[in-house]
Amino acid sequence: EALGQNRNKRNVLCIGPAGENLSRMAAIMNDKERALARGGAGAVMGSKNLKAIVVEGKERNRPADNDQFKFMLYETGKLIKASPLTSQALPEFGTAVVLNVVNEIGVLPTRNFQQSQFEGAHKISGEAITDEILVENQACWACPITCTRISKTKSGKEGEGPEFESTWAFGAQCGIDDLDTIAEANFLCNDLGLDTISMGNTIGCAMELAEKGFLDSDLRFGQANKLLELISDTAYRRGLGDEMAEGSYRMAEKYGAPELSMTVKKLELPAYDPRGMQGQGLVYATSNRGACHETGNMLGPEVLALPRLIDRFATQGKAGIVSVHQDSAAVIDSLVYCKFANMAVAEEFFARTLTAVTGEHFTADDLMKVGERVWNLERLYNQREGFTQDDDTLPDRLLNEPVADGPSQGFTAKLAPMLVEYYQFRGWDENGIPKDEKLAELGLDTLN
Repeated sequence: EALGQNRNKRNVLCIGPAGENLSRMAAIMNDKERALARGGAGAVMGSKNLKAIVVEGKERNRPADNDQFKFMLYETGKLIKASPLTSQALPEFGTAVVLNVVNEIGVLPTRNFQQSQFEGAHKISGEAITDEILVENQACWACPITCTRISKTKSGKEGEGPEFESTWAFGAQCGIDDLDTIAEANFLCNDLGLDTISMGNTIGCAMELAEKGFLDSDLRFGQANKLLELISDTAYRRGLGDEMAEGSYRMAEKYGAPELSMTVKKLELPAYDPRGMQGQGLVYATSNRGACHETGNMLGPEVLALPRLIDRFATQGKAGIVSVHQDSAAVIDSLVYCKFANMAVAEEFFARTLTAVTGEHFTADDLMKVGERVWNLERLYNQREGFTQDDDTLPDRLLNEPVADGPSQGFTAKLAPMLVEYYQFRGWDENGIPKDEKLAELGLDTLN
């Protein structure tokens, strides 16, 4: 606000105390309460003594074919309004509309992934948020979906959220069903500049470490009264918070139990249990930035029947579907489009819109090739930095401990056969390294 957010066409990227103190889960905040959160980008700014970046626009963006551009916006809007997800479910209940759904089918990670259903899910669901703390809907600029929640707790604290992932991270993952406290934990992370997914995961990990005697603390699952203090301590690196600021893996490793950290490539897992969503497990294991649901989320086909329902327990054939979803996600990110819009609008519409903006002809196939190129380029970057096939894995708990009860009972994540199929589909060798012919096809052969 001091730097002029929303004044004179200014937009601000800013870090908070977490970034200043180099927390590995520090976010870069933008548009006041939106977060570039995963992977600790806020700590990168903090390490450079860079507090904020202010952008002030002075010129209008003029599409090459303005009439066609307006027509594509109109057509895209019609598709969004025709989808029950983007026209009804998300506007009415926000992103947490899926919380009860994933809980009912047994894929809502609970108490640090020890269970896959949470008995208090109905108290923290999208329906509960709408009924109990919602003030109003908001939207990203010019978006018709309006899935953003502005909420207010009984104590009078108000802010943006909580979204589904944040609700889960401070809720089921920590065994907490106090919606007001969950919302205030979300608000506090926004103020301090913290990734809610990694923060909630790390608290859940600390709770299990304490309950099992690895950590000398009275911290236990379900202690809503400890949430805000732990979050603040992490941002300012006080006490246990200094260790939590290093992320759950390094914290758990220090106390002799790295297996209790639910991470891939040391990044904490989001809110879906791969034991009941096999394709999602492959997404997490192969994501270039570590465990991430934004780079190829299988929620659509494995749970929501978008575009059609597939067997969530099956492994054969998942590699191709995951690869296409990952390439598509790279396209959407490159276009700065919304992942929810992608559930209602096909790549062909994005291609036609991009053609109207740039004046250069694009097809859906062209865009998907761009996405594949992005994915392989990221893979090459990781390999240069020392990542190998061994990093394409999941926590031991998910690979070897079957779900104890509920709709996903008896299942573990069957990653190995999917990974073999995935490398083959990608045009990589058995060690997960892109082959020369694949790089040549993508115009990346000079980077091999």
